[in-house]
Amino acid sequence: MTKTPSPSSRPSWRPIVFSDFDGTITQIDVTDEILSELAHPGWEEIEQEWVRGAIGSRECLGRQMALVDTSEPELNALIDSIPVDPYFADFHQFLRKRRVPFYVVSDGFDYVIRRVLGRCRVEGPLGNGSHIFASALRVEERRLLTSFPHSPEPCEHGCATCKAGIIQRLRRKHRPVVFIGDGLSDRFAVEMSDLVFAKRQLLAYCREKDIACRPFENFADIQVALQGELSGEKSKVKVRKSAAEGRKLLVSSFT
Repeated sequence: MTKTPSPSSRPSWRPIVFSDFDGTITQIDVTDEILSELAHPGWEEIEQEWVRGAIGSRECLGRQMALVDTSEPELNALIDSIPVDPYFADFHQFLRKRRVPFYVVSDGFDYVIRRVLGRCRVEGPLGNGSHIFASALRVEERRLLTSFPHSPEPCEHGCATCKAGIIQRLRRKHRPVVFIGDGLSDRFAVEMSDLVFAKRQLLAYCREKDIACRPFENFADIQVALQGELSGEKSKVKVRKSAAEGRKLLVSSFT
């Protein structure tokens, strides 16, 4: 019986992990909470335009945030009330100890992400912001001003942050590429990933499109699933094709 090689004996075995933020690292969508609590009416109609595919998330967020009326202290108080996945900090530390690169890729806003991660006492490249790719936001009087530094032109989908492009650029010789997400804004990122952890709308999307993925509830679930892969213990890896797109996806099965 052939033993599954450990990561040290597999020179190509260099995992890299990407995660969505809103509703994934946080337990609820921070952007939706800002809009529901602080925006003038009309943001939900804009949201439906995006859901229907009439506009991209970049246009959607730009128009929605223009409806927000808030001060910086009010905004900060709301952000500080947002619950975070209680297992995220431990998961991040788990990856750091194993020197696995971890990036946040989000249509949401850097202002929010940095404040939340500061509360989690996250250190390293994520803590200093160098591993965060997100939309930009600043508060000016009672207005939220947005910009989209990671939305290249031309963009086929009009995304606020081009998650697929970022993954493609950073993956290089890494394998597997792991993606963690929960929403429709993550659907293009899964196409660039080998192993997908999904919940809520993203899980429904993957099942509808016959894209291989692993359901999860929190980051403890993901840590347990990755433990074997990153240590080389009690795991085996196989590749199967997506029936929908005919592309190879890395799928883990654990003994």
